Amino acid sequence: MSLPYDALLLVSFGGPERREDVLPFLDQVLKGKGVSEERKFEVAEHYYHFGGVSPINAQNRELIAALQDLFAERGPHLPIYWGNRNWHPLLVDTVRKMAQDGIRRALAFVTSAFGSYSGCHQYLEDIARARAAVGPYAPRIDKIRVFFNHPGFVAANVERIREAFRGLNLQDPDQAALVFVAHSIPEDMARTSPYVDHFEESARLIAEALRRPGYSLAYQSRSGFPGQPWLGPDVGDEVQRLADGGVKTVVVAPIGFVSDHLEVLFDLDVELADRARRLGVKLVRAQTVGTHPEFVSMVRELVLERLNQSPVRRSLGRLGAWPDFCPPDCCRPPQRA
Repeated sequence: MSLPYDALLLVSFGGPERREDVLPFLDQVLKGKGVSEERKFEVAEHYYHFGGVSPINAQNRELIAALQDLFAERGPHLPIYWGNRNWHPLLVDTVRKMAQDGIRRALAFVTSAFGSYSGCHQYLEDIARARAAVGPYAPRIDKIRVFFNHPGFVAANVERIREAFRGLNLQDPDQAALVFVAHSIPEDMARTSPYVDHFEESARLIAEALRRPGYSLAYQSRSGFPGQPWLGPDVGDEVQRLADGGVKTVVVAPIGFVSDHLEVLFDLDVELADRARRLGVKLVRAQTVGTHPEFVSMVRELVLERLNQSPVRRSLGRLGAWPDFCPPDCCRPPQRA
């Protein structure tokens, strides 16, 4: 029996893998966003701190390898392609390769758990531009639903956070504060998307599974115009607030990211860790889901949903399984200054 889709496409943000690629990569990321040259070179230093290499591409290769192993063992038997928004392998090149290989209809798994313009709708625009550039033989590509409340995403994060708490060796784990973190976005972008609802619901579901009624939410990696309102509080300010209240140990869980890429490594493991040391706070950062077996199995399950081989669209909590196709007015692009 033929399947309704004949490939899986992993779509991600992309990142440089050598020092000389950092500035061209940032030019691509920041195009049309009005970010100053000063800020661009400041961010470049974050990449140079790690030799100009972002780990996101290597981590996407690891995820693809894990999926290929699982697909080979349990199906479905689909080839897996990979294309990025901002750096090689670029999405347009991958879509062209898919067309050359005879792929006619593919599913796209986007490495963003929450719905927003930059994490969802913009990827649909990227896919549409790539298909238009390739021409009439480009495959049709349908995006898989966001997975903020899928049991696999929740379970993988729960285990990562439990690992972080176990590493503290505290007699009473409640002595440590738990802070969930996601990437900040402009408030006008948040108003036209379910981003905050998805973040809050993921945090609630994970905390409930951990049996931790007390936790807080924070955001990281704010950028853009200085006067433009972005979601807060900043995670550094939240750690400061906790320290002012006498908290000595903080576990930070970056559930808004699915891999330990550069913004996690620099903004949390370098900048936030330094601020915590100056405050006298012991900071432990939970790993992201990465290639946790529950997360890898979740991706397979979401593929099976769209192949009509999984009768149940699993989800947890009050928001239910997100639709496969978002309404046209969802996650609209923000107004550009």
